Amino acid sequence: MSVVEAERALRGAQVGTVRRAEPMARHTTFRIGGPADLFVICDTIAELSDTLGILQGHEIPWTLAGRGSNLLVADWGYRGAVLTLGREFKAHSVEEARITAGAACVLAYVVQDAFSKGLGGLEFAVGIPGTLGGALAMNAGSREVWMGSVTESVTLLVPDHGLTRLRSDEVAWGYRGTDLSERGVIVEAVIGLKLADRDRIRSQMEASLRRRKATQPIGASCAGSVFANPPGDSAGRLIEGSGLKGTRLGGARVSDVHANFIVNDGGATAADVVGLMRKIQVTVRDTYGIGLTPEIRFLGSFDEP
Repeated sequence: MSVVEAERALRGAQVGTVRRAEPMARHTTFRIGGPADLFVICDTIAELSDTLGILQGHEIPWTLAGRGSNLLVADWGYRGAVLTLGREFKAHSVEEARITAGAACVLAYVVQDAFSKGLGGLEFAVGIPGTLGGALAMNAGSREVWMGSVTESVTLLVPDHGLTRLRSDEVAWGYRGTDLSERGVIVEAVIGLKLADRDRIRSQMEASLRRRKATQPIGASCAGSVFANPPGDSAGRLIEGSGLKGTRLGGARVSDVHANFIVNDGGATAADVVGLMRKIQVTVRDTYGIGLTPEIRFLGSFDEP
């Protein structure tokens, strides 16, 4: 594995923007993370396909990152390439009651555009950070409705194969997860919505946003919910019931607003966050006999909780 040779090949192929030793703290909402060996912004399908081919040819591990809203990168960084989708993947269009959108579209923009066209169905997604691709990969949503509920199809770029379009019923939609990332790189999706009264859409969006603002540390440096909810229960309730609200380790702290959020108060390291997560898991297991499973993604070399 030669990062130098891979970088040279990527620059020679003009696959997009290529950066060496890019600090990942710049690309996560946690504002935490050491450097990735390579950081590549691919603006087109062709650039993405060529990049994947070059990385595979040089045996360089790679991962895809959107806005980093669900990602914790190790303090030592990532020994591989981080890919992010650029210009072509940020476009979206509306035809009748369908929105066709690239994976790099900011989810909030898609939600607002649906509202402006009088299309209902995405109200639940107001306030959810990140890109459409990330929301699809994680099947983001609430207990009642989620991305799989409104998605008609997803287009993937499969290395060594090409583009593949999956119908919604061909995707394994689960609680806070899908099989999409295992099958390829999400590049586009078609969202099926319904014509609805704009006042009703606005009312539901405002109510959903009020709930989020009242129950989540909006604006803080964090990565969303840290642990998945156990069946029939709430991770936040279990953590708060264990007396852990406000608990701090280094620069990381369990949020006083919602106990299932860990915030970076400034200067937190990935080790701080992981250490605090382990403390939460041990304390909740000792208190309730329930094991909590991390919901955030880990990238780099450190032991996962």
